[in-house]
Order: sequence, then C-alpha cells, then structure tokens
Amino acid sequence: MNLADQNSGTAPVREQHRFDEVGLEAWLVSNVPGYCGPLTVQQFKGGQSNPTYRLSTPTRAYVMRRKPPGALLKGAHAIDREARVLSALGKNWFPVPHVHALCTDETVIGTWFYIMDMVEGRIFWDATLPDLSRADRAACFDAMNETIARLHALDPVAVGLEDYGRSGNYFARQISRWTRQYLDETDAGRNTDMDQLIEWLPANIPAGDEMSLVHGDFRIDNMIFHPTEPRVIAVLDWELSTLGHPLADFAYHAMMYQMPPEIVAGLCGADLQELGIPGQDEYVAMYCRRTGRSAIANFDYYVAFNLFRLAAIFHGIKARVMRGTAANAHARERARHFPTLAKLARDHARTAGAA
Repeated sequence: MNLADQNSGTAPVREQHRFDEVGLEAWLVSNVPGYCGPLTVQQFKGGQSNPTYRLSTPTRAYVMRRKPPGALLKGAHAIDREARVLSALGKNWFPVPHVHALCTDETVIGTWFYIMDMVEGRIFWDATLPDLSRADRAACFDAMNETIARLHALDPVAVGLEDYGRSGNYFARQISRWTRQYLDETDAGRNTDMDQLIEWLPANIPAGDEMSLVHGDFRIDNMIFHPTEPRVIAVLDWELSTLGHPLADFAYHAMMYQMPPEIVAGLCGADLQELGIPGQDEYVAMYCRRTGRSAIANFDYYVAFNLFRLAAIFHGIKARVMRGTAANAHARERARHFPTLAKLARDHARTAGAA
C-alpha cells in the first residue's frame, strides 16, 4: 500500500478516537459563527500525532484537530499553539486555513481541540508528482520554494508571534528536546545510531545563529495545492512550529531529496531531470536567491540534525503503537521505518564530519 492509499481521504472514526458527537455539535452551535447542522463526522486517514476529523454539514465542511486521548508527553500535541500560529498567519495573508474557534474545555469531547476551514484542493503524497506535466512539476516545486522563503521572511514581532519560542541556541535546545523524548520513550527501546547522534550532534553545532518563524514539518504532503493551478493555497500541520533557525527548517524541507519515497514523500532514486524537477543544488540556490544568501554552509549538518529529529518522532510513533494510542491507522508502518531514518541521520553526520 502506497502513502496516498494510507493517508488520503477519510474513514469512519476509529474506536480509540471516538467522542461525544452530540456534545461537539452543541459546542459548535455556540462557538462557530454560522454553524448549521446536522453534523456528520469522519476521521482523516493521515495525521500521525493529533487525530484530525472532517466535520460535514449540508452547506459546508470543517476540520477538527484534537489532542489524542491517553497519557501524553509534556509539551506534545500543542493544539493551542497550532491554533494560535494559524490565526496569526491568516491575518497576514500567508496561506493557511481559517481558524474558527479553540476549545480548552476537556468536558466537551475529552481533550482540547480547534475548528478550522476545510480547504479543498490537491495534496500530493508522491513528491515525483506523477500525474502532472513536466512544466507543472517545476512550477509546483517553485511554489513550495517561494512559500517557505516567504514564511522565513515574516517578522515574528509584526505578526504577533514574538513570544512564540525562545531566541538563540536553537540547535542545542532542539537536540536536547528530541534527545529527552527519545530517552523517555522507553517502550520503543534504544538504537545504536541514535545513541551515537546524541553524542555527535551537540558537539558539532555550526557557529552562527538566526531566528525566524519555522514550520518544523514543511513537506509537500503537508500542503494543499490549488485544484488546477500549481500554487500552494494552504500549509497544514503546524504542531512543530516555533521561533527557530530558518536554515534548519529549509534543510528539513530539502531533506525530500534524501528521503526514500516509502517513508514520507521523498525523491531518493527518482530521475529528476526526466521528471522536470529541480535537483537539490538548484532547489537550494532558488531558496538562496529568494532569501538573499550566496550559499548554505554546513548543509549536511542541518540535514543530519533533521533526520535525527524525524527519527525521534518516528520513535515516538513506535512507542504510541506499543501503547495503543497512535492516531494513524498506519502508524505501525511508520514505526517500522524508524531504524532506517536513524541510519540515514548517522550517515549524513559522517558526511558533515568529513566536510
């Protein structure tokens, strides 16, 4: 089963993610302007961390994102942060869904949640864009590049997010955070590559620091493209967003060039020239031109860091699978790829160390 089959569309709400739909509808009537039922609820197949639902009425559709039930790690599943960043960006013409309301009353459905617009468009689960023309593939990659460059150009103070994260020492703080999560998730066990990275990464952080608003999970399958045009109309999944280093965020996005397609939407092994997709060097140069840079030094370190971080996330998914609280029906498949990501991260660390 490919990623599109695993993640596209909706299905009946999974047993472990059921909630009081009558209670939710009463809350919607009181808190979402213009809401008019009756309500039909389906669960999106995609979404590894926070369960996500399509809420359909006779006249329109909404999306609900909620914290998962059960015991949660401190600071994880920050639904309120997602709602806040979406609201701030929407007011500043960045492509995100409109947020209608946030609920922090756990008596409504059992966990915090927020309601946003359902944006209709195309989500591409295969980064090679097999159904598009060569020209549209190139245009879609250009649109992604322009969107992430525009995000990093936003002034956090001007958009009201000056306190959205801590300033300075981004890599040290992030490495510490994901190291703690990896070590705390004892249910999922240990991994030699991860243990080596925990030693190497903090000892080799590149000099210099920058700060911007960062998405944290900027991938092609976390974007909605216009139904017919090669442009981004909504960026989704802001759970990992914060104030951080823009080059870390861009390197995570560009990691698609190193990523096997069976793990997440990746380009490893694809004939990019034949497809009309810019190669990694060209794509990096496009971002540099848009952000006023001549080049990105220490790029391999940034990729190694991001692979480590993604491996820690997959390690957490593995732990949730073992506890029976994973949000996605195909989380077990993600958990199976954890060792591959850890090895990729260590391989890039070796390349960065030799540079």
